[in-house]
Amino acid sequence: MGIRNSKPTTSARRYYSTSTFEEITTSTPEKSLLAPLKKSGGRNNTGRITSRHRGGGHKRRYRMIDFKREKRGVDGTVMTIEYDPNRSTRICLVEYPDGDLCYILAPEKLKVGDVVRAGEDIEFKEGNAGPLRIIPLGTFVHNIELRPGKGGQLGRSAGAAAQVVAREGNFTTLRLPSGEMRMIHSTCYCTIGTLSNSDHLNISYGKAGRMRWYGIRPQTRGMAMNPVDHPNGGGEGRSKSGGGRQHPRSPWGKYAKGAKTRDKGKASSKYIVRGRKKK
Repeated sequence: MGIRNSKPTTSARRYYSTSTFEEITTSTPEKSLLAPLKKSGGRNNTGRITSRHRGGGHKRRYRMIDFKREKRGVDGTVMTIEYDPNRSTRICLVEYPDGDLCYILAPEKLKVGDVVRAGEDIEFKEGNAGPLRIIPLGTFVHNIELRPGKGGQLGRSAGAAAQVVAREGNFTTLRLPSGEMRMIHSTCYCTIGTLSNSDHLNISYGKAGRMRWYGIRPQTRGMAMNPVDHPNGGGEGRSKSGGGRQHPRSPWGKYAKGAKTRDKGKASSKYIVRGRKKK
């Protein structure tokens, strides 16, 4: 899980770095767990662009991940550790005694041949999954459910882990990677360990073309536009009034910094013990 820097043979390669992929054991995914993945180009069901700067990119196939850990009380053996183009962390193929196969998110210390288990009769080691009420305090967990049986929603990216810090009544308090302290029902399942590929955030893409491979299109600065196209546009050259040193705004005139984006009346707000921005 290291990073390999390229020799500066060109201007782009000077800042180009890639993962070493040393933990990957196979480059061939399990065919039965693949599904088509259609690109949206950032458009919704009516064809309107709702997420800008998306389009193109390399063709991908979706790997069906078992976020629910549905095989309970059965030991599974890790067969491979694989690259997934749809997420930043690695995934691993697990085979059960009845021949069933599934993909799960791969924790850092999990290796081929290791045995993983989901249920209430588990050993507290990486890759095992169980309800929050049986996880010891101080343990780092990932793939955490927000509602019992819905499947993991929190802590699913590379290097992510939440810490179990308290338990009171029917709820367990977690310290999330963002710093937020949140109460989650103790019957929700989670997986023990920190997710793999923690060096992902240190990768330098080096050139714009590499971002296009990921389906990310160019973004034009508002200050470089005309007044009709953006609130920050206009002015002769770099303008202090029309398109210059003013508070950054979106193309629709909304201020981009400082405004609260969370709905004050959201029902789940009562479960947040401490916000991510409070120290």
